[in-house]
Amino acid sequence: ELNSTKSKLFDSYSLIADLHHKINTTNFLVRDLVIEITHERKPSLPVDEEADVFGIPPPTASLSDELKLAILPHKLPLGYSPRMASDEIYPPVGAACLRFQKELAQYMTYDIGGECPMDDVFAQKLLLKGCEPLPRRRCHPKSPIGYVEPTPFPDSLWATPPDTSIIWDTYTCKSYQCLIDRKNFPGTVDCKDCFDLQGREKRRWLYDRGLDYGLDQVLQTKPVGSIRIGLDIGGGSGTFAARMRERNITIITSSMNLDGPFNSFIASRGLIPIHVSISQRLPFFENTLDIVHSMHILSNWIPDAMLEFALYDIYRVLRPGGLFWLDHFFCQGPQLNQTYAPMFDRIGFTKLRWNVGKKVDRGVDKNEWYLSALLEKPMT
Repeated sequence: ELNSTKSKLFDSYSLIADLHHKINTTNFLVRDLVIEITHERKPSLPVDEEADVFGIPPPTASLSDELKLAILPHKLPLGYSPRMASDEIYPPVGAACLRFQKELAQYMTYDIGGECPMDDVFAQKLLLKGCEPLPRRRCHPKSPIGYVEPTPFPDSLWATPPDTSIIWDTYTCKSYQCLIDRKNFPGTVDCKDCFDLQGREKRRWLYDRGLDYGLDQVLQTKPVGSIRIGLDIGGGSGTFAARMRERNITIITSSMNLDGPFNSFIASRGLIPIHVSISQRLPFFENTLDIVHSMHILSNWIPDAMLEFALYDIYRVLRPGGLFWLDHFFCQGPQLNQTYAPMFDRIGFTKLRWNVGKKVDRGVDKNEWYLSALLEKPMT
């Protein structure tokens, strides 16, 4: 009787899988029919606009074979998978990638199995346009000449790595000493003094005053040892993670390489970098992180709707009771109460600390303000 039941159950699974396959086939037929009808009814509609109407990617006939392999679906070797509800799998590529087909084709042009082009700046610009994640490539990144083993931990936290640890081709500076000294030169550069570990970086988050929260004071808002893992969004050269590591807390740091080897530098300190933009959905499961920190990167340069999605994503990955440390968010005076305070209230955080102060580095007449806040995800 048990064997008979198992046999019937197996037959049922097979029937369900067959039905799923037929449904998927029907969906494709319906999609093709809709496209054909649209061609007949709207012959003047541009192909790309037509694709947008139905959410279907533009035609792929012009794509190179390597690009097709990187972005188009692949049939599963074992057939239909009930777990995936499909018999094929799509490589995860940013939705905007096909809007930049010329740039995408350039990115995917290389010798298979050979050395990848030195196109870090080009690739990052494509990523920041919304082609995130970028397609995978079948080539080897160029390796530094004269590479040596990294400085052992914990000395690595505050050590400047040797110049031979990275490839300098894509950066204006060609040495770490140049990056350290650039704070003395005119001009605006992202995170201008971040590579000087014996300068301002050495003092960050050690003292608690006004808009500047101290690490230890923040950690004291939770039971000892309950803050263990977290994320620093737009964490520059990784100093926040370094200070946390000294307190046995593991922080992953997201950072862009904006005319500087930020990700390589973070890794050289014995910390974990992740090369994702603020537009990307955070690659963590819900209710898992103890703390999320962000300094400067979350501010009024981000479109309001996009910022709200990002804040909800932060709320998603924080565990109940988790902390969101918003560090020096800046905006125009009227925006603070009209736009951003209501936005934070909508997200649902509990305010533990909330400090506002005038931002005067560009002039008092600009009416720019900083907001620092310590927010908690409710326990229920």
